[in-house]
Amino acid sequence: MSIEPTRIDAQLAEYIRGHASGRDEALRLVEDETAAMGDVKIMQTAPEQAAFLEMLVRLGPGRRAIEVGTFTGYGAIRIARGLADDGSLLCCELDPERAAISRRNLDRAGVGEKVEIKVGPAIETIRSLPEEPAFDFAYVDADKTGYPDYYEELLRRMHPGGLITFDNVFMGGRILDADPDEGTAAMQGLNDLLVDDDRVDSVMLGMADGLTLARMR
Repeated sequence: MSIEPTRIDAQLAEYIRGHASGRDEALRLVEDETAAMGDVKIMQTAPEQAAFLEMLVRLGPGRRAIEVGTFTGYGAIRIARGLADDGSLLCCELDPERAAISRRNLDRAGVGEKVEIKVGPAIETIRSLPEEPAFDFAYVDADKTGYPDYYEELLRRMHPGGLITFDNVFMGGRILDADPDEGTAAMQGLNDLLVDDDRVDSVMLGMADGLTLARMR
């Protein structure tokens, strides 16, 4: 046992990803197609992280989930697979073209019937929902400047014990910058808030580009 973290180089990262269960043909096809999209491919949720999200959903009630930022649907497939048989997932995606790609991938993976995709600014979609407990699980992987607002709006709509997860909390290492850009500054603010927010219990994990879990008390 050690309190010192193991440094994850590219080779070890690939080893970790190779040991994420459930990477079937449908998921690998999304990986390959997303990789061919060029620089934006980095927006895909890491395979091991997506597998972890599915496990988290399976460990909870799995009735209703929401994803903020869907991209090509990789994470959404995993979340949907973790849901109960009667569970549902609401995906918020700004880009109509990416929403169409996600819909195709979700349908191809056999989980499309569980998923609704709302196209438009995610904050508007969330604010259009009743301010009452509705969700057991949330995954946020969208514009970083919006994270603080997403947190507050989602928290009002989570069941007690519900889990909100935030991707990219390391900002590629920029989270430590003394003179951060706007997105990094917003993430710094959220990270600091979550540590002391008595509405939730939270933990930050060194997975991919950092993943924070916040459980509503």
